[in-house]
Amino acid sequence: MASLIYCGITSVVSSIYGLVFLIAGALIFGLYLYYLNLVREEAGDFNLLFKAFSFSGKNLGLFGKTLGVYLLMSLYVFLWTLLLIIPGIIAAYSYRMVFYLLIDDPELGVSEALRKSKEMMYGYKTKLFCLDLSFIGWSMLCILTFGIGLLWLYPYMLTSQTIFYEELLKEKGLVQEIKEQPKPEIEEIEDKNNEVVE
Repeated sequence: MASLIYCGITSVVSSIYGLVFLIAGALIFGLYLYYLNLVREEAGDFNLLFKAFSFSGKNLGLFGKTLGVYLLMSLYVFLWTLLLIIPGIIAAYSYRMVFYLLIDDPELGVSEALRKSKEMMYGYKTKLFCLDLSFIGWSMLCILTFGIGLLWLYPYMLTSQTIFYEELLKEKGLVQEIKEQPKPEIEEIEDKNNEVVE
């Protein structure tokens, strides 16, 4: 349902020229947040899909940050693609974890999040590419179902990508670092109050 909501919103706004670029970052952030919560807590909440539509704080808050990350990432991938297709694909894989990193540390700046994603994916882009390739057979079957099979395949792919990120955190030794960071602004206000009391 979460993936269906995301695809539905994207399909609707894509008909309005330029609007999809404004909210795509916030929607991707919310979708990744949903799946990260699903993998870590084994529970999903549809409200998480819209957490990035927060305009509090400087520079339009979390919405402004996701917008900046999406636009800058798209620009980098586009510029690399102008050289050749392969560099563009490599760039796309380099920035694949940027929204996950932003979820775990909302204090990251736009450029810093992109840089950290690039560093994190160093030596792992091929592994993620092979993971994506493993879904080709399923994708072919989805064509035979006139796209209906994507209702199951897309969530499966997102869950696999999220688990890949979690395993990458462990391999890079970043799990403890993430846990020791301040609670992100997407958590409940009550948790923040408890931290203040402590």
